[in-house]
Amino acid sequence: MNEERVVTFRPRTILTSAAVLLALAIAILVVWVARQAIVWVLISVFLALALNPAVEGLQRRGLRRRGAAVAAIYVTAVLVLLALGALLVPPLVGQLTDLAAAAPHYVSDLVHGRGPLGFLETKYHLADRVREAVSGRGGAGGLAAGAGTVLSISRGIATGLAAVVTIAFMTLFMLLEGPAWTERFYALLPVEAEPRWRAVGRDIYRTIGGYISGNLLISVIAGTTAALVMLALGVPYALALGLVVALLDLIPLAGATLAAIIVTLVAFLHTTTAGVVMVVFFIVYQQVENHVLQPVVYGRTVQLSPLAVLVSVLIGAELAGVLGALGAIPVAGALQVLLRDWLAHRRSATREPIISGRFAG
Repeated sequence: MNEERVVTFRPRTILTSAAVLLALAIAILVVWVARQAIVWVLISVFLALALNPAVEGLQRRGLRRRGAAVAAIYVTAVLVLLALGALLVPPLVGQLTDLAAAAPHYVSDLVHGRGPLGFLETKYHLADRVREAVSGRGGAGGLAAGAGTVLSISRGIATGLAAVVTIAFMTLFMLLEGPAWTERFYALLPVEAEPRWRAVGRDIYRTIGGYISGNLLISVIAGTTAALVMLALGVPYALALGLVVALLDLIPLAGATLAAIIVTLVAFLHTTTAGVVMVVFFIVYQQVENHVLQPVVYGRTVQLSPLAVLVSVLIGAELAGVLGALGAIPVAGALQVLLRDWLAHRRSATREPIISGRFAG
């Protein structure tokens, strides 16, 4: 006969398990409610990591006080942004305004089957499909939807301004207090474990900071070269489209392709020759970026395989959209640093008893 086995749990074990599950649920709820603030904090962390090498370089070159070095780098960054804004914003606003004014003409050509994109209407009846998608939204519902759209845009602008101000101040405070917070964390560790975790922290910092700085540099190169080529071809809205290329190129893998599609379509609307030249430009530039620029950046900092980059970007985009895709590679690089340290520590821990046993024998 099979004896029945009765498994009993102590009340303390049950209460502990319930408390852990409750704490986990509360933590997930807090993260979900505060997700916007958490995103702002992460952006500030990335910006601080990108600016910190310049601060440390200034300290090594004679400006010993960190506050003075941070102020110098921060003021320099603000002045550079203001100068770029003074040079680029007026023509950029004008080009965006012209692009918005020209959009109805492009739509009219598309609806009537004219122009380079007229085949979308003659072959696929795109206008009819759009009408079917938006049918039933007229009348009072349309007015309510329009008012809701205006309110949503206003709220988005206010949130964006608040985000810019908050991120700017958080980045400043992180640059000022970052080393002190890091030292407080290391002080909490056991004395024998402190060298190990300092080495891990340096590797993670080098991985994340190098990736962010390199990615920003690659995006600036992409936007600048695309804008120069479009200016040489006489493509309208070259500065605005160059800005689009720079912003989209920040997104790993898919961003550059999406930017190429948008810019190429606008170039084809200008002239067929311009469209063909832009196609050739993006093909050549992508080869240079993929085989020269990115290997230099990712190879020296993140050291991730292309498969790991793709998987991390897909997971990050699924979890947090564009921001998740942007942060996926440095997060994956940091996890790789932790995994390598854990494996090395484990191998050394298993090797020591074997060596001691040999000496004892």
